Amino acid sequence: MTLPGAQDVEAAAARILRVAKRTPVVTSKSFDREAGVTAFLKCENFQTGGAFKIRGAMNFVMSTPEADRQRGFVAYSSGNHAQAVAIAARHAGVRATLVMPMDAPQTKLEATRDAGGMVVAYDRYNENREAIGKAIADETGASLIPPFDHPWIVAGQGTAALELLEEVSDLDAIVTPLGGGGLVSGSALIAKKLNPKIKVFGVEPEAGNDYWLSRQKGEPVEIPVPKTLADGLMTTKPGTVTFPLVQQLVDDVFLVTDEELLHAMKLLLLRGKMLVEPSGAAAATAALQHKLPANCRRVGIILSGGNVDLEVLKRLN
Repeated sequence: MTLPGAQDVEAAAARILRVAKRTPVVTSKSFDREAGVTAFLKCENFQTGGAFKIRGAMNFVMSTPEADRQRGFVAYSSGNHAQAVAIAARHAGVRATLVMPMDAPQTKLEATRDAGGMVVAYDRYNENREAIGKAIADETGASLIPPFDHPWIVAGQGTAALELLEEVSDLDAIVTPLGGGGLVSGSALIAKKLNPKIKVFGVEPEAGNDYWLSRQKGEPVEIPVPKTLADGLMTTKPGTVTFPLVQQLVDDVFLVTDEELLHAMKLLLLRGKMLVEPSGAAAATAALQHKLPANCRRVGIILSGGNVDLEVLKRLN
């Protein structure tokens, strides 16, 4: 499969306009004081569907030939990608079947169904979601939209960083959450084109450190399904499209704990008045925990989603 380039991110930006929002970039003096940087927060928690995932899903749907598009789509996801595919398919007037874990946050299950998606539940610890999704696609003729490991997905996700850099061009670094790698690799593609000196960092939960381990070994490493509050960052192995891009373009990967994620969520909620889910707060957490190099003073941080489960909110005490 051919790897995407920066030009694909630019093309995706025009393709997704009808559904994906141009989300705001905000600042917070309280955040800056605690992080020790000047941060520019790209609010994908205000995005259509509550997360950046609509960018990749919409780019995939609109890039699919019309004849194939009419047969519908199938996707597997812990929540945000499923909801995004349901929204994109509804916009195209076709059906979407979403393979989601039984223990996915209830808010994400309900939102996916509300968007018109048909949910097929599976046990993430004992069943293979890729196999289930492929079987449904084979049976129905639907196109399978992977959550991150496809050039169209990577290009679509990179549009968040493109918008950020169009608004704030003189950044030292961009920091994004890192699950499957679609967002960070797409961001790196466009960021390095627009500013070759910029640094790009990804942030994983400590329990879901497949990219961190893979970078140390120099090849993809598979881990058990991680136990973490960051349900959107629970991938077990880097992708064949995303891993080479991360290796080539991403400057470093940082790890954060669940408790650190909760602290970032609380600060963003109480000081910034923004509701951000654990996965969406990962990049902000790295800044607040002073993980960034000392020469990265002006930092773009992507808050990737705001679909918070109520049970998680109860822990912000």
